[in-house]
Parts: sequence; C-alpha cells; structure tokens
Amino acid sequence: MLTCVFVLTACGSEEASSEFQQSKETSARNRADQVVRLTAALVESDNVDEMLGNYNNIELGDLFASTYAQYYSDASFMCQGKAVNGALTSFKSGLDTMVSITEFGTPTSVVDDDTIIVTIPVMGEKGNGSVELIFTNDIYLEMTSCTLNLDQTKGQLMTRAALNTLLGMGTVFVVLILISLIISAFGVIPKIQESFAPKKAEIAPAPAPVPAAPVVEEEEDLSDDMELVAVIAAAIAAYEGTSVEGFQVRSIRRANTKNWKRA
Repeated sequence: MLTCVFVLTACGSEEASSEFQQSKETSARNRADQVVRLTAALVESDNVDEMLGNYNNIELGDLFASTYAQYYSDASFMCQGKAVNGALTSFKSGLDTMVSITEFGTPTSVVDDDTIIVTIPVMGEKGNGSVELIFTNDIYLEMTSCTLNLDQTKGQLMTRAALNTLLGMGTVFVVLILISLIISAFGVIPKIQESFAPKKAEIAPAPAPVPAAPVVEEEEDLSDDMELVAVIAAAIAAYEGTSVEGFQVRSIRRANTKNWKRA
C-alpha cells in the first residue's frame, strides 16, 4: 500500500511539474530560433569584427539583449556575454564554410538538470550544421551558451582521423630518429674533442752522455831536485859499477808502477 501511495504521489507531482516544464521548453525553443536568426543576420552584415573588437563580454551581452528586444519586442530576454561572444565567433567561422544559411530546421529541446539544451539544424549553400543553445531551467531562461557546429561526412571524419594518426606517428618517428642520432654521436664526440684539444709538447730525448776526456797526467819534471838527482845517480853508478862522474842526469820520469813492481 505504501508503495502504491508513493507511486501515485510521484506521478501526480510529475504531471503538475511537466506542464510548467513544457511551457519553459517551448519558450526556450522559440527564443533559440530567434537567437539563431538574429546571430546569422549580424554575422552576414559584417558587423561581427567591430562588435568583437570594440566591446567586452558584458557589453556584448547588453548590446545583444537590446538588439533582440528591438527585433522581437521582448525585453525579458537575458543572456551572458560569453555566450554572445561564442555565438558570434562560431557563426563567423562556420559561415566561412557554409557561405550563408539558407534554411533553419525545427528546434528540439532536452532538459538536463538545471539547464535546457535546444538544438536547431541549419542548412547552408556549401554545408550543413546545427546550433546548440543552453538556457537556464528557470523562469528567466537566461542563455548561457550558443555554438554553431558544422556537420561532417564520414569521409571528412576519416580524413581527419588519418591526418591525426599520421601526425602522431610522424612525431614518434622523428623523436626516435633524433634519439638514435644522439646515441650514435657519443662515439664521435670524443674524437672531435681530441681534435680541438691542444697537442701535448713532445718531450725531446735526453742527449747521450758525452764520454769524459781521458785525464792526461802531466809529467812532473824532477830534474831540478838535486838531492833526488844525486841519489838516483849514485844508485845507477852502483848498479853499473862505475863512478858518478861518468854520466849526467838530464831528466827524471816516473816509471809505470806495474813495470816498477816487476822490476
């Protein structure tokens, strides 16, 4: 019984809120259609660059709201400046491809918690797209976002995916090639450093030792030593068996020691 009571209560409250919610969604879809048409007209009139260059987001919001009130006699419209900036920028970029919008589709809405998301398909001369607008889910229905998104065919999506894949793989291969070059340069760097390093001074070989000149002993002249002369003369005279007067000592030389010892 309690389960049934809760189910009935929930159903009753959902029905009561759905009527109010449907009215808000209807108002959001109507405003979205008017916003898209007004934005397209502003972009096609070539006033976008002036508006984006001369006004900040707050001023853009006020300017767009006043323009909307003049066009549709609705002074209750509210919008955020960043939403207007995004709408003008995306429409300008999208119309460069679509050239112009030739047809506006039927708006559809989805409730997502505290927001109402409205989508409007648009057709152009050279392409199609869709505009997504987000409103607050309250009595003010303030526009917080507006963006034109171009539709892309499967071929365009595949081409973009292929380009992204090639770009990613190309980047990886370039990095790998650079790493391999850096590693291979490790063997060349020491040789380059050696070529630029100052050469070591060559050490000259030490000169061969010069043999010492033989020392020539000067002979000592002992002929002036009268005592030595007399002794030697007496010794010779005794050895010869003659007298000292029979010979004269003119010079005295030191004999070789070895020969003297043998004698």
